[in-house]
Amino acid sequence: MEAAVDEQSYEIYTNDPHYPASLTELSDAPPVLYVRGNLEALKRPGLSIVGARGATPYGRAIAEMAARVAAESGIAVISGGARGCDAAAGAEAIEAGGTHIAVLGCGADVVYPKSSRRLLEQTIVSGGALVSLDPWGTPPRRWAFPRRNRVIAALGLALLVTEAGIPSGTFSTAEAALELGRELLAVPGSILSNSSRGSNRLIAEGAVCIADEEALEVAISRIFGVLRPGRLAIQQREDMSEAERHLMTALVASPITIEAIGRLLNLDGQAALILVSSLLSRGLVERLVDGRISASAATLHALSSVGHHTTC
Repeated sequence: MEAAVDEQSYEIYTNDPHYPASLTELSDAPPVLYVRGNLEALKRPGLSIVGARGATPYGRAIAEMAARVAAESGIAVISGGARGCDAAAGAEAIEAGGTHIAVLGCGADVVYPKSSRRLLEQTIVSGGALVSLDPWGTPPRRWAFPRRNRVIAALGLALLVTEAGIPSGTFSTAEAALELGRELLAVPGSILSNSSRGSNRLIAEGAVCIADEEALEVAISRIFGVLRPGRLAIQQREDMSEAERHLMTALVASPITIEAIGRLLNLDGQAALILVSSLLSRGLVERLVDGRISASAATLHALSSVGHHTTC
């Protein structure tokens, strides 16, 4: 069972119910975890988000977007708590009301890097956890980080690489995720940017390409079996048929043609037109100048306000 060092610090052994089962898949599973914060956070399904420490503004923005989508979908965000993409992801997860789990390359009671002090404090205050493989008070050591990266990969059901060079610690985390059979997601970047060479290489080798926010929503829905609140609001509407809900969920992601709607719902042309006409009359969709059908501005505005108790 866990040994409580103080009211927020624990030592968790492999026979403890709080020890994450996913870590036992590692060939070198740590025999003990040192944890500060909320032990229940370790039981939540999580998305690991990693990226370059020397992140570009693009990399930080992607990390923040991904963490926000995960948090709003009820998924914990797992990172290394380091500067750059990791810190951006952790801070945004907390800001969005989600749970952040930081896996450290030093003792769980040691602040490293110093720039992450506020992030680590807020992680605990917001109900998250700081996790380490090393005893209390252990300073950061270079060789400890590859081992830490394997735990980051193991804790999540999937790993998202926001920005990565070659070679890099981020790239090694991705390799660990693949070894464990985790789903690997990667965001493409400029082919002229060294910071994106690793991300682009992962996509070329088979990682799921996350081309935009909607693509991430779809991936999270598929992997975790959850819907972000806006999509959930559509699914819960009682004034829609199942076909209308299915279509509206697709239209929030991207406008599509009448022909594509027919294929999506397995309808002939006339039936697709009748369904779209009904949605048009209710102001839920609109026809664009190129003929495609899109979710209306009013619908999109209502969905964006779901988190503020506004319904679609």
